[in-house]
Amino acid sequence: MNKNNANFAPLTPVGFLRRAAETCPDKIAVIYGEQRYNYKQFYQRTCRLASALKKRGINRGDTVAVIASNIPAMLEAHYGVPMLGAVLNPLNIQLDSKTISFILQHGEAKVLITDCSLSPRIQQALAMIENPPLVIDIKDNNCKDGELLGELDYEALLAEGDEDCDFSEPQDEWQSACLLYTSGTTGNPKGVVYDHRGAYLNALGNMTSMGLNQNSIYLWSLPMFHCNGWTFTWAVTAACATHICLRKVDTAVIYQLIKKHTVTHMCGAPIVMNMLVNAADDIKTKFDHTVELATGGAAPSSTVINSMEKIGFRITHLYGMTESFGPSLVCSWKQEWSELDADERVGKMARQGIRYVTSEKVKIAHPDTLQEQPWDGHTVGELMLGGNTIMKGYLKNTQATDEAFRGGWLHTGDLGVRHPDGYIEIKDRSKDVIISGGENISSLEVEQALYKHPKILEAAVVAKPHDKWGESPCAFVTLKQGEVASSEDIINFCRDELAHFKIPRTVVFGPLEKTATGKIQKFLLRQQAKELE
Repeated sequence: MNKNNANFAPLTPVGFLRRAAETCPDKIAVIYGEQRYNYKQFYQRTCRLASALKKRGINRGDTVAVIASNIPAMLEAHYGVPMLGAVLNPLNIQLDSKTISFILQHGEAKVLITDCSLSPRIQQALAMIENPPLVIDIKDNNCKDGELLGELDYEALLAEGDEDCDFSEPQDEWQSACLLYTSGTTGNPKGVVYDHRGAYLNALGNMTSMGLNQNSIYLWSLPMFHCNGWTFTWAVTAACATHICLRKVDTAVIYQLIKKHTVTHMCGAPIVMNMLVNAADDIKTKFDHTVELATGGAAPSSTVINSMEKIGFRITHLYGMTESFGPSLVCSWKQEWSELDADERVGKMARQGIRYVTSEKVKIAHPDTLQEQPWDGHTVGELMLGGNTIMKGYLKNTQATDEAFRGGWLHTGDLGVRHPDGYIEIKDRSKDVIISGGENISSLEVEQALYKHPKILEAAVVAKPHDKWGESPCAFVTLKQGEVASSEDIINFCRDELAHFKIPRTVVFGPLEKTATGKIQKFLLRQQAKELE
């Protein structure tokens, strides 16, 4: 028996849009301000994009970079580019011009589709490139004044294309579909390569884990450039649900859109939850339904989870990384947790959970021997992943790829335990563990204690060099608006929450440096801690 056209087709997320256009062509697919596109129009626009790029000489394997906010053009690129067999390279809108220039050259972008609101930085980046790519400007009603840098704008490019698709891509589901760059803390960022198969499967994993269906309304509060929006760019379409595009995370606008469109789902880093919880009462538009909100990164505190539930959000904790197409673990709810008291219930919810239905392998293991650790909730090991939703590798970086895949597993660098029920709980990043007097201190544990303080909005803990103990915990804290507290107040509060050796010896107040996806940049905090007397 042989594989043939009757019994095999390459898996690709592009197929989700084709199906949606066939089965519910009149269903509203995309909402952006006053703009509305149904699924037929959404599909036609992506066909035009693919066709126009083809006419401009873009072929299989060529890279098309896009730098834009969560607007329709960015969403359309997630289909039009891979539909052509080309490789989509979404860029972080917060990057400086030097890094943008590096990525465009390293990824060998043939085309750059750019939001005109970013023109000054893009212009500087292009000036650093000897042979710059073809530049296409996105100019919409929310961006009227940005300078145009290219030959034509995005809508003019679409006008060059045909709305009837006739592409045979991908021919192989292992073909590269996307190129994402990690946040470089030292040196240049690494280019993570995704294949069509992994993108297809992880999108289905999101749809299943978050309960997306044709009645779902998804609000784009998570950047689409971040792991392709955790692959929700494709998952929402797979469910024939509705995308609501949002150019900027604005708390007041988010509340208004939730009520106006009966938003059912959204994603966001802990900072987004903090913004929603701590928004002024006069902008907290009331709504009478539940919003499913998926979050990742540091486990949300019990205070934040309880506060979010009171205003209408139900939190699901996910775990993932760029190298795993975004989410790969989900803290799937167990009915018996409903019987627990508030603190116990939130403690369960804050775990990273079990593997996605589309994730094949996960274990907590010794980082050197790869021996799996017992499921006792105590023995710490490194979280390792494997399966179809793992990157192909790092572009042009064999050494880093081999190191990441050492022993046939993706080494995440996260340290955690596995509980008897199979649920995984991350204790810390291996590089964030504080070793004080020979004792390992989890920075996440100390942060959880700090978040219980009623005046603290955000907290991060890193190691500070110590003459006697080697290292000691140093807390960086942002207080809630209008609140006042001293270092002594914070340290005394921690005495009731933590073992003596885990209590921060230093507290620094002020805003915390973050990436565009809301992750606190601990490497900068570690540098600051070293400079403290």
